[in-house]
Amino acid sequence: MTSEEVAKLIVRVSLRDRQAFDRLYAATSPKLFAICIRILKDRAEAEEALQEVFVRVWTRADRFAISSQHAVGWLCTVARNHAIDRIRSRRAPTKDIDEAFDMASDDPDPERLAVLSSEGDRIDECMDELETDRAQAVRSAYVDGASYAELADRFDVPLNTMRTWLRRSLLKLRHCLEA
Repeated sequence: MTSEEVAKLIVRVSLRDRQAFDRLYAATSPKLFAICIRILKDRAEAEEALQEVFVRVWTRADRFAISSQHAVGWLCTVARNHAIDRIRSRRAPTKDIDEAFDMASDDPDPERLAVLSSEGDRIDECMDELETDRAQAVRSAYVDGASYAELADRFDVPLNTMRTWLRRSLLKLRHCLEA
């Protein structure tokens, strides 16, 4: 089939002529399949790509300009570009965790360390403003994880008194840190 005949078929396909599409497929599919299989190197994937190429031809035949391109060249370009797009869309194989060299560290970066240090200094200053037993109770509860009952026994105060100490101490700390 000549290039002019292929161009006429493409124009008819742009008008949604199914018979022209069938003839175009029969005339050009071997060449387009060869392009797909040469690029993709897998027969099953090349067959699937060829079907997708002809779907593109059906939907984009109106974009073919007879005077600007050789008809068979246009079809080959569509097939080649589609096969290359399929290769590009493949996911890169994952590497074994032992092969990974640049793993992100969970350690804080220098800026975060400076902020944490500054915040830590402010908290220490505010803790110094609390009464000694209240500051010890807050540290034991919120740093060491001691329960209200353990703290009440340790400081020899009723349980509700310990809850009040901690609540009021936290309010003082918050007020100090906001200032």
